Formats: sequence, structure tokens, C-alpha cells
Amino acid sequence: MSADSKAASAIEAVVFDLDGVLIESEEDWEQARRDLVAGLTGGAWSRMDQLSVLGTNMRQCAELINLRHPTGLPDEEVGHRLIERRIHLYEERLKILPGAVDAVRASSAMLPIAIASSSPIEIINFVLDELGVTECFSAIASSDEVLHGKPEPDVYLLACERLDVAPPRALAVEDSEPGIQSAWRAGMRVVALPNPSYRPSQASLALAVRQLASLGEFENLLHSLT
Repeated sequence: MSADSKAASAIEAVVFDLDGVLIESEEDWEQARRDLVAGLTGGAWSRMDQLSVLGTNMRQCAELINLRHPTGLPDEEVGHRLIERRIHLYEERLKILPGAVDAVRASSAMLPIAIASSSPIEIINFVLDELGVTECFSAIASSDEVLHGKPEPDVYLLACERLDVAPPRALAVEDSEPGIQSAWRAGMRVVALPNPSYRPSQASLALAVRQLASLGEFENLLHSLT
């Protein structure tokens, strides 16, 4: 679908990514993987390891951890331990990104909104509860519920299905290259909040209808698209 054809329809729903959009968390996910690999194998989780798992669901992530740093544990147990470590880090420090809560509340007052995240459901629910915005969301979709994680479109298609909205009439808010590509492949329009630590390529950023420095700018943009 071309950018022109997407722009022809009004926005009827918003789908937010979680990590890197509402909370600053990719760095802490990296820390959780680093801690897990060091604790189980004595090995070092590298920058290349981290880039290889961006956008993956927990099953894919655990498989990649065992492939790159064999732990001797089943993938399911690796995933379980990673979730436990991640929640522990969230309990120590949960950094909400500027404008995130206000953007969620303003969006939900205008349109149905959803989450489409690579994080497991347990973590999504934990974070939304900590932010005090659980009631704002009409739907939640985790990549653990679909066959393929980002950059495949599966999780965004699931979120749109649960919102009962056609993907071209939904707006995705994403920070990462796999996330932008996932929403685009689903047929959605995308607003990019480029993550400075894992900045998307220019080719991926070109798929977005707009780039924002923070969610503090989002409400005005949403008014212009609805």
C-alpha cells in the first residue's frame, strides 16, 4: 500500500508499542539478558547478540540465547528466568518516557487504543498497572501470542483484529526498526520515535508518516489525523 493511499483514510485507532515508546526499557532488556547469560554460562552477552533479538517474541529470544550461549536449560525455562529477571529490574527502576502517560490518556479519550509488544503478557500487564493506564486500553497483543515476532506483521494484525479496525485505519507508534517494519507490513501508518540507542535505519524511518522527538508531540499530531 502506498503512502498516499494510506493517508486517504482517517485514523480510527492507535496501537502503541511498549518498550522504547511508553517506557525506556531496551537497555534494561539488554541488562536482563546479560545477567542471565553471565549467571548461567559465564559468557558475555554482546552488542551483536542484542541486535539479533530486537523485535523477537520470548520463544524466539530464548531460542537465540541458547543458540548463541547454550545454557543447558530448555528454551521455556530460559524464557521464564528472563521474565523473572526483567520484572525484578522493573521493580528497581521503571523509567516512563516523557509524555507517555498523557499521550495514552489523550488518545484513549479520542479513539480505541491497544498495545502491540514483543514483551510477554505478564510484563505488559505489570507495566501498564505501574503506569496506572490499564483501563485506557481496549486490547493488548503480545508477540508471544503469534507465530512470528517483529518485523513480521503478526502482532499488529492481532492488535487490529482485537480492536475490530482495518489496519490502514490504525496508527502505530514505534521506536525500533523491527517495530516500524512490522506495523508497515501490517498495512498501518506509523509514527516513529527513534530509539537513540538502537536507531532505525533511514530506510525504515522513511516508512513513517512522521518522526517525533517525544510523545509530548503526539496529541497534536493525532488531532490532525482524525
